[in-house]
Amino acid sequence: MGRPMGGDGDARGDLRPPQAAAMLHNASSPRYADDPMDRYERILTLHRLLKSAHYPIPLSRLLGELECSRATLYRDVAFLRDALGAPIESAGTDQAAFRYEVGEGEKFELPGLWLTSDELAALLALNELIGRSGPGVLAGALAPFKSRIEGLLSHQDSGKALPIERIRVIPWGERKLDQQVFRIVAGAVLERRQLRFRYRARTTNADSRRTVSPQRLTHYRDNWYLDVWDHDRQALRSFAVDRIADAQALDTPATDVADAELNELLASSYGIFAGKPKAWATIRFSSHAARWVADEHWHSQQKGEWLPDGRYELKLPYSNSKELLMDVLKYGPDAEVVAPLSLREEMKILLQLALGGYQSPQG
Repeated sequence: MGRPMGGDGDARGDLRPPQAAAMLHNASSPRYADDPMDRYERILTLHRLLKSAHYPIPLSRLLGELECSRATLYRDVAFLRDALGAPIESAGTDQAAFRYEVGEGEKFELPGLWLTSDELAALLALNELIGRSGPGVLAGALAPFKSRIEGLLSHQDSGKALPIERIRVIPWGERKLDQQVFRIVAGAVLERRQLRFRYRARTTNADSRRTVSPQRLTHYRDNWYLDVWDHDRQALRSFAVDRIADAQALDTPATDVADAELNELLASSYGIFAGKPKAWATIRFSSHAARWVADEHWHSQQKGEWLPDGRYELKLPYSNSKELLMDVLKYGPDAEVVAPLSLREEMKILLQLALGGYQSPQG
């Protein structure tokens, strides 16, 4: 169902003039129950049809699009024209047709924010996905919006809400995130302000103080990363947000780095800590694994090819081999690093080390 959003009224929105709410209320009476499309959605669909039409729309087409009776259509036209002020005019000779007045129709918009039920459901599902993939990070800010959408989506008479519990999101490898730090970091990104924070590197566990110009936030594999221009190092860097502490947004405007430069250094190779590519990896997958790998997105520049024997060969650029090799390892004997030789040798060492752990006595 389409719902107008706006004002502080009920789930139907605060429409003006007052007779609009009364007319919409009448639409819920039993005598309209045989119409398969809810009146809100019909009004929105009718508006969009008239808005996009270059010529008058015949009555027969409108009846088909809106799936309603002739009497219902005329009531909707009257509501759109009289209550919402739409510049509708009749046209046509042999059969009735409607259009928006030339010049006026381009300027007219429905009051408030009107969305179809599918659009509202998509917003609510998105909110649920965000909330469940990063609990608490955005939930507070989106809570009023979520409540509003849930009210709009509720069935008008029964109050029955959408079964949101049927949307299931299972985070994997998600790390604990300080909500306050995230809000400060996200605010600095959007407000284009420099940021100062303490960072503890996961590899060395060493602390360092950083003053940066935040460029963008990236959500990657259930975790958040911050791409920045590091003023102390005079270079582009990427930081795991869960390792940031004591974040402070400064009044100094952030230095902007062009998207092309960001992508060249931070998105041109495989993985989150990419860097400029130093080589292309060639990985060959068994015919069994190929059915999955062929549909997977590993990198924006990847090249895939089916081999005559049913295997699948994947090529992609990389800089830091660690993340790439870890992802290949999850396929076990179904994946083989073919090239370059240095990467193949690195994989052999990893496999030998892993095997060594199983050859020694347990404990």
